[in-house]
Amino acid sequence: MPEPLALAISTGEPAGIGPDITIRALLQIAGPHGDTQGGEAGGIRFHVLGDARMLTARAEALGVGKAWARRLADGDVVVEDIPLGVDCVPGQLDARNGRYVLSLLDTAIDGLLPAHPRFAAMVTAPVQKSTINDAGVPFTGHTEYLAERAGVSRVVMMLAGPQPAHDNAMLRVALATTHLPLRAVPDALTAPLLMETLTIVDADLRRRFGIARPRILVTGLNPHAGESGHMGREEIDVISPALAQARDAGIDARGPYPADTLFQPRHLQGADCVLAMYHDQGLAPLKYGTFGHGINVTLGLPFIRTSVDHGTALDLAGSGRAEHGSMIEAIRCAVAMTGHTNGHHDDGRHDNGRSAPH
Repeated sequence: MPEPLALAISTGEPAGIGPDITIRALLQIAGPHGDTQGGEAGGIRFHVLGDARMLTARAEALGVGKAWARRLADGDVVVEDIPLGVDCVPGQLDARNGRYVLSLLDTAIDGLLPAHPRFAAMVTAPVQKSTINDAGVPFTGHTEYLAERAGVSRVVMMLAGPQPAHDNAMLRVALATTHLPLRAVPDALTAPLLMETLTIVDADLRRRFGIARPRILVTGLNPHAGESGHMGREEIDVISPALAQARDAGIDARGPYPADTLFQPRHLQGADCVLAMYHDQGLAPLKYGTFGHGINVTLGLPFIRTSVDHGTALDLAGSGRAEHGSMIEAIRCAVAMTGHTNGHHDDGRHDNGRSAPH
């Protein structure tokens, strides 16, 4: 029997819904006859990183304590017990648990780095940035922390999700800039930045998603993609030269297209990813169409990381009302990406059982 695929799941902020959605997702998909077991990856073992006592208490609060205990007894879900700083009350943040949250991430990262590889991929539940900062550790987000720990200078945030209104077609949106004030975006956009971003997106669509010839559609920055320079020159001076350079390098990058019309099924037909210039330009349409089942993938890392597309939802923690669809999709995507990374490729027109946007 081959060794099971080891997948690390960081349960995130303990006062939030991270423990809830991890438990519920694994109860749904991680059983011996679950939809991820015995598939292309040849079996999976889920390593849940978190305080075991807290997870048991949360399962009891959700009314699934016995089911959780049975899942642990089956052996395909393993809790790696990492003690809390202090006992946690759902919905109540405590800075004394900030370093606990970081220790979950560090355990996953340490198990993915080449020095001591234990995991094939990591999935992260949401964290509360303020708690970590209040614990005395400067922290701007998962993405930046992972890049620093992995020793890479640039990564790319890509969100993806099925669109129920369009036969669950998969929409992927990568971002050229992320958490910047709008007034800072034009200055941040340079041709080298866009070229580096397109190179990372193209490489990881090939390597992680098995897409042989990725087609990337690129938005403009200004209304109507600049209207031939009448509404701004970024499209002429920055974006178009970067696209020409990318095409010379063998990257199928097309545009720039007006963002207000690009996100229509007829325009997205056959596309594998959209590269948007700034956060809300790309994520507003994506989350409108996929929220609750969308995921976040960090491109450019030397390992696979997927995450949910939402925050800690402190008001829902322990209530049983938190939706866990995004966590399910994040787990499924991580498993699918490990299969592609290990050499399974398709014709570039589908991913994880769903067709590209059309």
